[in-house]
Amino acid sequence: MQTEFDRLLAQAGWSVPDAAKRLGYSEGHIYRWKRGEEAPREAVLTVLRAEAGRHPDPEGSFTFIDLFAGIGGLRRAMEAAGGRCIFTSEWDQFAQKTYHANYPDNRPIAGDIREVAEADVPDHDVLVAGFPCQPFSIAGVSKKNALGRAHGFADETQGTLFFDVARLMKHHRPAAFLLENVKNLQSHDKGNTFAVIHRTLTEELGYQLFTKVIDAGHFVPQHRERIVMVGFRETTSFSWADLELPTYGGRRLGTILHPENGTEAPEGHFTTGPDAVVSEKYTLTDKLWRYLQDYAAKHRAKGNGFGFGLFGPDDIARTLSARYYKDGSEILIRQRPGENPRRLTPRECARLMGYGENFRIPVSDTQAYRQFGNSVAVPVFAEVAQKMRPHILSLIHG
Repeated sequence: MQTEFDRLLAQAGWSVPDAAKRLGYSEGHIYRWKRGEEAPREAVLTVLRAEAGRHPDPEGSFTFIDLFAGIGGLRRAMEAAGGRCIFTSEWDQFAQKTYHANYPDNRPIAGDIREVAEADVPDHDVLVAGFPCQPFSIAGVSKKNALGRAHGFADETQGTLFFDVARLMKHHRPAAFLLENVKNLQSHDKGNTFAVIHRTLTEELGYQLFTKVIDAGHFVPQHRERIVMVGFRETTSFSWADLELPTYGGRRLGTILHPENGTEAPEGHFTTGPDAVVSEKYTLTDKLWRYLQDYAAKHRAKGNGFGFGLFGPDDIARTLSARYYKDGSEILIRQRPGENPRRLTPRECARLMGYGENFRIPVSDTQAYRQFGNSVAVPVFAEVAQKMRPHILSLIHG
């Protein structure tokens, strides 16, 4: 459970080193107080309460929690709309490393949300989650319906990660939520999965729900369709008609590829030399390139559409997936005549997902590919968050 000390520290806007310096204690003391392992003196809390009182949340901001956070794509979108993250949950240790590198909150990231009690999550204005889609058990629900028995969301969603979203929403009753999932969520199990989610959010929890499939190709050079679920605790005038989508395909791959002409500085092992040329390690080996060509030819002969995707600077890419690290086959970049194509570099993947140049990539290429392939396209959700903002503020500030 969040301690009073930790809550006041966050409200005061002090980092652990700040608190140690201003309160006259070691950083070890500060960390133990944050974790609740020791109780600070009342005089310490008095100082913090006074400081926190000078930093109330302005009326133009709101708090949110970031569940199944990955590398923080939804957080980035919410912060752009004036949100302040007060709790994060992400189980993958490599994603946690990237998250910490880009959002140094001086507070731990909760691991498996299934092991976090509702009371241990701070009250918040908005719940944000890109929850994984696990199979829902529909059979038990159908049987209860046939027998005329009442059933609630816990019966239908227990054992799925959506259940954890629902139980936190039921306990905290946030003013709004923003959920994201793959487009196929709507058709999974002949529509039964989405029906359970819809019924849980609206009938069981009483939220006004808006859903829309949005293609990231309106914002980034990538065909990437995702279902966006926006909800409000009370009736609002929110409308998808207010969402402003740029012209589809307005950005092409040339805007995210390394220029390789010296106009950008070399970065790590992604690019080398004064012209920042893409490292040779990203060019496919003769063996892999031959295998992908043979594989595509075999499926073409069977009338199937399976195969690699080859793109240039004027194209829009296929969907970047978490399996990109295996062979890069869905998005291969043409090179000079006679050269094998290459994979995107992790930095190019970051750009393809809408992350800025200052986004840090502290993990291996394999982990980076997985992380960006699992991420949201940030500009899509930043636009959604901006359209949610006035309705959120209206609910929490009146």
